[in-house]
Amino acid sequence: MLREWVGLHPYQKWRGAHWVLSLLMELGYPKCDESLLPLREAEVNWLLDEDRLKSVPLIDGRYRCCASQERNAIYSLTKLGLADERVDRLVKLLLGWQWPDGGWNCDKHSEAHISSFNESLIPLRGVIAFYNIHPESEVKNQFDRTCEVFLQRHLFRRLTNQRVIRSSFTKLSYPHYWHYDTLFALKVMSEVGKLSDPRCNEALDLLRNKQLKSGGFPTEMKYYRITEKMETGASGIDWGPVSKIKRNEFVNVQAWVILKQAGRFN
Repeated sequence: MLREWVGLHPYQKWRGAHWVLSLLMELGYPKCDESLLPLREAEVNWLLDEDRLKSVPLIDGRYRCCASQERNAIYSLTKLGLADERVDRLVKLLLGWQWPDGGWNCDKHSEAHISSFNESLIPLRGVIAFYNIHPESEVKNQFDRTCEVFLQRHLFRRLTNQRVIRSSFTKLSYPHYWHYDTLFALKVMSEVGKLSDPRCNEALDLLRNKQLKSGGFPTEMKYYRITEKMETGASGIDWGPVSKIKRNEFVNVQAWVILKQAGRFN
């Protein structure tokens, strides 16, 4: 099975090395498993390929990059105990591509001037993980700025009119892959020590109100389909029920951990 994963493009959704390492990290896989090194090499060689790096465009003074890709590598390799000096380079690249407001965006339209939630939450998590291992590094100011991208919008509202930015942001999903929702955002705010910020309260209320009468939390949408075929968007894993009325254990555990940390138990 490992040979099949290595043979795929690292970013093939959702079975390439990039995603396998990310999901193993999310599930609490043991650290320093050398059998995962071929996956690490496939991912890092892809991310640091010189042709790929040269293709990141600079438009109107802003790099337009899919920063979630570097983040998944930084975070998963750090958490899995597989990081080496190349992760330091990924962090430097990521910070070099940071937008003035503190986030990142891959939108190539010149009028795009605000960071993307999808492309900024995941890099924030990666930088946090790197900082926790290397507190001497000069990255704290950068991730404090990135937090403001989300906090000043209460994690899901527009600055201009306070409307919900996107309906999917308010729905529960698992796995998140590269997609944004308020549960994922609250999880990252917890990791960076911002969960007590009052601007998280509305998102916490939203999450609390998702609780079912049975006491659990559901998965309301998904970003995969279950099949053994090696094709894009396919998962060989059943991540539980997707229903507004059935509890999903993966989401349930995350939701209760966040609510406990925030003191939101009845």
